[in-house]
Amino acid sequence: MLTKSEVEIMELLWQEDKPMTSSQIIELSEDRTWKKSYVHLLINSLLDKDMIEVVGFVKTTKNYARTFRAKVSKEEYSVNQFTSMQSFTPGDIPKIVNALISLTDDIQILDELSRIIEKRKSELKA
Repeated sequence: MLTKSEVEIMELLWQEDKPMTSSQIIELSEDRTWKKSYVHLLINSLLDKDMIEVVGFVKTTKNYARTFRAKVSKEEYSVNQFTSMQSFTPGDIPKIVNALISLTDDIQILDELSRIIEKRKSELKA
């Protein structure tokens, strides 16, 4: 389970969809008054929780800074929120999907969902 601040860091990484340094994260979090030390704690916590990974280094002034990217997608994280509940069972999936489907009136989205279901059914029959 992530804290509110950790989710905000993840949302930033998902939104930007590119490796970022801690300085870039701080810079893009304009509406936050996070101190550098706090962001470093959040990043280390996300690394420990296996939510982000170090993907490289970039030269910044005199030093090198690690770059991070999300290791878990927004969709995977969202699904994990449902499936990690103690009361979750596979029988809950139709109810969850139905609740999500009721949020859209877009026929193209519904058609895409139908294609996804048919593909999965074909995989299971093979």
